Amino acid sequence: MVLAQTGYPLLDLFWTMLVFFGFVVWFWLLFVIFGDIFRRDDIGGWGKAGWTLVIIVLPILGSLVYLIVEGRRMGERRQADAAAVRKAYEHDVRRIAAANGDSGGPTAQISEAKRLLDQGAITPEEYESLKSKALGRSVGEPA
Repeated sequence: MVLAQTGYPLLDLFWTMLVFFGFVVWFWLLFVIFGDIFRRDDIGGWGKAGWTLVIIVLPILGSLVYLIVEGRRMGERRQADAAAVRKAYEHDVRRIAAANGDSGGPTAQISEAKRLLDQGAITPEEYESLKSKALGRSVGEPA
């Protein structure tokens, strides 16, 4: 085993992995905290600058203080943001579905073409062409 030959004990390896993992988690936490600070609209620029300065000057203590002071509201803001994004998405989906269902959908296009065919305004070949176009197929392609 190469590790045993280098003189690096197994517990030191575990300790190194634990420290590295802790560093990654702390670094991720800084991204979350800075993201929350700069997305907030309940504090002004000086408040944001103050929190940023505290976290930069005293990184671990500043992060812990921010989590203690703003932890609950931080979670509430994230939930509100997620709910707003979901509501906007659902609104867009309903708007697009309604627009396609009223006049632009394949069913409406085919029924309009059938009505024109029954009135004699178009030929059967033109009807088949319009139907294929509405269904997204090329003319003459089998169903």
